[in-house]
Amino acid sequence: MSAVALLGTVLLIVWIVLVFFWHGFWRMDVRLPAAGMIPLRGGRWPSVVVLVPARNEEETLKVALTSLLAQDYPGDFHVIVINDNSTDATAEIAREMAATSHERLTAIDAPPRPAGWMGKMAALQAGYEHVQADPRLSQARYVWLTDADIRHDADALRRLVHLAEGERRDLVSALVRLHCESVWEKLLIPPFVYFFFLLYPPRAVMRPDRYAAGAAGGCLLLRKEVLEDIGAFAAVHDAVIDDCAIARKVKDRGYRLWLGLTEVSRSLRAYPDLADLWRMIARSAYAQLAYSPLLLLLSLAGLLFAFVLPALYALGFIFGDAAAHFTGLVAFGLMTASMLPVIRFYDLARFWSLTLPVAAVLYGVITLSSALDHHRGKGISWRDSPS
Repeated sequence: MSAVALLGTVLLIVWIVLVFFWHGFWRMDVRLPAAGMIPLRGGRWPSVVVLVPARNEEETLKVALTSLLAQDYPGDFHVIVINDNSTDATAEIAREMAATSHERLTAIDAPPRPAGWMGKMAALQAGYEHVQADPRLSQARYVWLTDADIRHDADALRRLVHLAEGERRDLVSALVRLHCESVWEKLLIPPFVYFFFLLYPPRAVMRPDRYAAGAAGGCLLLRKEVLEDIGAFAAVHDAVIDDCAIARKVKDRGYRLWLGLTEVSRSLRAYPDLADLWRMIARSAYAQLAYSPLLLLLSLAGLLFAFVLPALYALGFIFGDAAAHFTGLVAFGLMTASMLPVIRFYDLARFWSLTLPVAAVLYGVITLSSALDHHRGKGISWRDSPS
């Protein structure tokens, strides 16, 4: 067997493993289920406090908070928006909405960020301390973390609590539907979701006997006593990928997680240009690799091998015997087919599934750029706060 044919065989084996044995990560079928108005167990629906960190969110904050205040949740819930030293009208919008919310919404200002803290974690910690200092709010059973650029359907909170109570999950997190309208979004957003679930397969995350622990910070419901048990946000104060860091802490303590997709919560933040998406991805790309040059090299090699090489085989750019071309073609077919569920989730034309190799190249370049920025000493910020 020639080297080219052998490599094609290895490619095929890799994609057989990913498609059939890697926890069905690509199916996109773990969705936040609907919930009725009656709790699964008797008694009242548990109380919830909602924490919304906000920095320079004047364009989306009103829509996001309005959707939270419109929740049809049958139990008690209270929303706290934490202004993180915004330089726009975020604080004014939050205070105005709080004044007309019939005490459903509280607006507070975060203190200056402590040294060594990421901005979002410092804001959430300020919100958590406000909850702890309020005798009524401190009795809440759940804390719901969401962002100031996400719009939720009226039944979003009810769905989250119903699942947590019904399946006895201590952390429930749903990856919200991201904005996907521009050409660059269509090219890079579905692969973003695809790669996220490749790293954190929901079925593995939900199994206590699997190491995987992931969460999506835009929609994360957590039992308050669990948050207290892990040390609140101080335990992950310097984490760039804070949602997954929280999930890791929770699972390491023996608690049960749920991770999936949802269509009832949608991001309001658009990424019309490549530069916008580049910044979003680069922010956490190298952090995902623990700032390791070795992991960076392995990841770049993995992207090229698993996602680019099958396309080269399938298109005939790597010449070999018929068997080599066939195995590469089948590997490319499996890869393309595995993209179809996320393409359907975003209501895109099927041909977008063929662009995964192009997206993989861009993700590799962005990850390399993220690593270079890190080693040049360029800090990471939340929104536009100084790092």
